Amino acid sequence: MGQTFADLGLSADLVGALGERGIVEPFAIQQLALADGLAGRDVCGKAKTGSGKTLAFGLPLLERVRALGPAAPGHPQALVLVPTRELAVQVTDVLAPLGHAIGEQVSSFYGGTSMDQQIKALRTGVDVAIATPGRLIDLGERGELSVSGVQVLVLDEADRMADMGFMPQVEWVLRRLTHDHQTLLFSATLDGDVDQLVKRYLKDPVRHEVESSTVTVEEMEHRFLAVHQLDKPKVAASIIRGAFKTLVFVRTKRGADRLTQQLRREGVKAAAIHGDLRQGARERALSDFAEGKLPALVATDVAARGLHIEGVDIVIHYDPPEDHKSYLHRSGRTARAGEAGIVVTLVLWDQHLDVERIQKRIGVRMPIVEVFSNDERLRDLAAWRPGEDAA
Repeated sequence: MGQTFADLGLSADLVGALGERGIVEPFAIQQLALADGLAGRDVCGKAKTGSGKTLAFGLPLLERVRALGPAAPGHPQALVLVPTRELAVQVTDVLAPLGHAIGEQVSSFYGGTSMDQQIKALRTGVDVAIATPGRLIDLGERGELSVSGVQVLVLDEADRMADMGFMPQVEWVLRRLTHDHQTLLFSATLDGDVDQLVKRYLKDPVRHEVESSTVTVEEMEHRFLAVHQLDKPKVAASIIRGAFKTLVFVRTKRGADRLTQQLRREGVKAAAIHGDLRQGARERALSDFAEGKLPALVATDVAARGLHIEGVDIVIHYDPPEDHKSYLHRSGRTARAGEAGIVVTLVLWDQHLDVERIQKRIGVRMPIVEVFSNDERLRDLAAWRPGEDAA
């Protein structure tokens, strides 16, 4: 076994709390960033979802707030800014039990849920606030949350915040942190707006980069299927029936709702997640899918950001992605933990050129094979090698 959490300087009770959750060996990003985080340095980490970055920033943050004593009402001592509600929930799920183990209160603050409950939590005293930018500012403007006591700021998935247009809100927060504090920034890319943020607001940051734990093109099995518009939902249903967990990407919220209804008519249990759904419905769909109770989740790109779901067998690009980056980002939801995952792109007659362009960019040359929904091969895509048969 390599380095342990204790070797990296983590206190015994947090090491114990991790051990109870079966977490004994640090991931690469944790090994790299933890010691600097514990030493109080500003850290700039290049790491993607699924790399273990939540603990890389969460553990130093918990050690730091513990040393500060209890937070005053409405004055959290640590703030984690995240781009989406889903990510806020995920980060809270990881850190709240660890905080509880050492007597620190970790709470999340995001839109789409009761503000009263969140205000009540703040008035009781929150040590670590995990927040989306919009809700944080709403609470700040109501005088319920002040960042004046923040000693540790985390910017998680900073590139996504830039992509989603949250940079003005992020800077709103940063401009108010005029006192001395530690900043930990994690992002899948460190260029453009994120680079500007690092240069302007981080003090002599130590940089750590970990090769992405999201899969490479070679670890995925790619299938490109030419389908007909009216038969397309039935093709998707046939593929889903042959798998345990299938994540289906569509371009629009309306498209997600429409496809979910079509799949249900085909006898396939499916749910949609997108920004217009109530938070409770999104969380229920996600947990049912994660637990294997729901075989298909239909998602828009924005709703799927920050999702980390184990054991996705197949990703279907129901609507082909905009570009090769989007293809890889969506596809990286499968083939986690060294298992080969299957990525299927459904291609209408007028989308062939776009899809061939994506193939070229990702270095994959495969035939786009015409199929109909009654094709037996759809039930076992792993066994079917397009180009090796007459089809």
